[in-house]
This record gives sequence, structure tokens and C-alpha cells, in this order.
Amino acid sequence: MAESENIVVETAEKIFADLADAQTINSDTTGSWKAPLWQALSEAGLPLAWVPDDLGGSGASLAEGFGVLNAAGRFAIAVPLAETMLAGWLLAQAKITSPDGEMTVVPASPKDRITLNADGSLSGRARGVPFAKAAKHFAVLAHGNGGISIALVDAAKGRIEAGINVGYDNSDTVTLDKVEPITIKPAPKGFDQTTLMLMGGVVRSLQIAGALESMLDISVRYSNERVAFEKKISKFQAVQHNLARLAGESAAALAAATSAADAVANATSFDDAVYLEAASAKIRCAEAAEKGGAIAHQVHGAIGFTMEHILHRYSLRALAWRDDFGSESHWAVELGKRVAARGADELWPLVASR
Repeated sequence: MAESENIVVETAEKIFADLADAQTINSDTTGSWKAPLWQALSEAGLPLAWVPDDLGGSGASLAEGFGVLNAAGRFAIAVPLAETMLAGWLLAQAKITSPDGEMTVVPASPKDRITLNADGSLSGRARGVPFAKAAKHFAVLAHGNGGISIALVDAAKGRIEAGINVGYDNSDTVTLDKVEPITIKPAPKGFDQTTLMLMGGVVRSLQIAGALESMLDISVRYSNERVAFEKKISKFQAVQHNLARLAGESAAALAAATSAADAVANATSFDDAVYLEAASAKIRCAEAAEKGGAIAHQVHGAIGFTMEHILHRYSLRALAWRDDFGSESHWAVELGKRVAARGADELWPLVASR
């Protein structure tokens, strides 16, 4: 990691450590921690990290932003930082200036579609949009008029049906009914909804990998503190075996997510190689979230299932992030189709090149 990337990530980690301590947040029933955290993140320029300077952002590199998101996963923060970063990145593809404040991306599922009408308005319904209720603006990818467009939309003009995911964060349904966008421009050549879903998948993969790192740390620490039958439970072979499995899942998720992030950061387009990396990362990290979360809770026993313990902040969010921007089953099917279309002779060269 370059020195500048270290500085950006270290800045994010310090903010998270100061204002997003899991135990403090878990005990705060009013949500009073959110405003100071968002203000600090905004002052550091992190929500618009992927937006160039001339479009109102910080102009950070993709690699720097990916590092921030992995750190955000380690703290399992429940504010729309990832969503705003992704929305800013999407708007920047069409050279649209990003506004201040929370944003999110519409749609957040490969199966949902927003249509650009002949009169320039937007219509459509998108489910499972993260933090839509908290967003001031939407970055929208729309189909119509013979191509793909990117639009900035005032969130107040859409109809939002509040929802919640398994991590107790907003996952809402957004309906646009002939909504006039603030700004709309054609997407770059070759940019489509799959590109957006792949980018979102890499973002979620990094967050899941970060959450798994924290689950491992919490579980190891707990096993060295908890005493049963007059000895620490970390001395029991079954517990050691579970911790080794959890470490394996965490390492696999981190390797897959960082490899995909590196591929995206160094690519000039979302080609087959990036597709393979991004889809594989989402599949592997989603699997790790399920297996790793189960192991962490098993190590903790009953205490890990209580709302008073912080473990659920990580395990439930990791499980919720599996479904955003395409589930592992979706990407497994799509990856299989792409590999089959290339033919058997092309599979090994593609895999070996990574």
C-alpha cells in the first residue's frame, strides 16, 4: 500500500476508533452517535473520496477508497459511507457533480430496473436499497432512449417504503414515478448495470472481509478470557479447531476481496478478468460470512446471541451484505454462464492469469 493510501486509511481508522466504538454504539439506544461520526467523515472528505476535485469530491484513488471500506467493515459502521462513496463514483462516471450529504445507489439489485421515459423523467421500482430512507440524494442508473443514463435525483421526490435487513439497517424499497432528475447524462460507452453491480459487489466483499477480521479478533479474545471447567476455553481442542476454521474463512474472504479490489483499481475497464475477480470475491465472501458468523457465535455460546454483546453487530451485517448488489447464487449462475460462453479451452488461461 502506498504512503498516501496509508494516510487515508489511517485517517478513517482513527475516526472509526474515536466515534464508532462498537460497545458504545451498542449501548446507545437513541442513535446520537451517528451525527458526530458522519460530520467527522465528511470533514475528512471520505464520503466523496471517489469523486474528482472538479466534481466536488476528494479525488482519492480507487485503492484508497477500497482501504477505507475494508476498515469500515472492521468497525461494522451503520452509516451510509459505502453507499455515498459508491453513489459519488457512479455520478463521476457521467461527470455529474456530487452534492453534500448522504447518498445511495438505485438500483441495488441486478434484477431491478429504472426506466428513462421519453420526456426525460424516471420511473421504476428498486428493492433492498441500502439507507434509502437516510439519503438526501440518489445516484440512479437508468435504461432508455437507446442507452444507459446516470442521474442525480432528489430523494424527497421518490416514494420510499421503509424496510430493514437482518443487520437492523435500512434496506428500503424506492419507487420513482415520473420523477424529474436534478441532472442526467449518458453513461460512458460500455458502462451498464452489470458494471455497477460488480463494483457494489467488491465494496460489500471488502466490508464482509473486514467484519470477519473483527469477529475473529473478538472470538480469540473471548476464548482467552472465558473459563470453563477450571481452564480457559481456548485450551479445548474443539474450540481451537473452530478458531482455526474461522481464521481460514477470514483469510479466504480477505484474499478474495483484496484481489478483486486490486483488479478493479488497476483495470481500464470491467473486462472478463475483472468480472471473474469481482464475482468470485462476492461468492466467496458471502459464503465466508455465513460460515464464519456461525463459528464465531458457536465459540461465544449463549452470550454471543444476546443483544448486549457486540458480536451480532458484525455477524448480522456481514450476512445482510451478502445480498446487496447480487447474492452469491446470482453471481455463481452468471459466472458459470460467462465461463461456459467462453468455452472449455478458455477457462484455464483465464483462471491462471489471475
